[in-house]
Amino acid sequence: MDRRLARGALVEFKNAMEEIPMYDPTRQSELIRFARAGAGSTVIDVYPGDGDWTRLFSDVVGAEGHVYSFVPTEIADVKPDQLDNMRALAKEPGRENVEAVSADLVAMPDVTPPADVLWLHLFYHDLHTALIQAKGATAADFNRVVYEQLKPGGFYVIVDHAAAAAAGTSDTQSLHRIDPVSVRVEVEAAGFVLDAQSTLLANKDDPHSVKVFDASIKGETDRFVYRFVKP
Repeated sequence: MDRRLARGALVEFKNAMEEIPMYDPTRQSELIRFARAGAGSTVIDVYPGDGDWTRLFSDVVGAEGHVYSFVPTEIADVKPDQLDNMRALAKEPGRENVEAVSADLVAMPDVTPPADVLWLHLFYHDLHTALIQAKGATAADFNRVVYEQLKPGGFYVIVDHAAAAAAGTSDTQSLHRIDPVSVRVEVEAAGFVLDAQSTLLANKDDPHSVKVFDASIKGETDRFVYRFVKP
């Protein structure tokens, strides 16, 4: 990435780091159940943010399970404290089943074992942005890696901000949104089968035309929830 592009990507990334409120406990529990993680599961939490989901999955999988808090180097290169924070999380009391790991997105298999669940929360759209693609990885590349990394019958769970119908991937950089239909097409192209979808986070009053960090919609965006399975 040249210096000018790197500066622009960093500014956009820092803007994207604006905190989005976490869900209430009831919704958290429903989403965990939707992900089909359970005692003894191996879960990969991709781009863990503040680690909220890593902690939740850690509690669910228990001592016999394992959670890999995976920080892509595409993120770590511009926000080094992300990986440091996850390493600190893994040292918290009772988090012996958590491991913080980092590699390029497409090198994820180098630092994680085959998994039962891969969790991608509010990040899929970023696969179509300049920052994440700076090292050459595309959404298709990542989906292919996820397919290879999941065990047969494993689940790929995606939660993201919905763009307007037929918007495709055109709003990923500007609004941090993506058309759910585009996501389904891309993921199924890697070999996955749509197993379930949820309207738990849907919001029909979202105009889909403003950035997800805009005060008028922040924390209340229309979000789609997909669970794909590896046959």
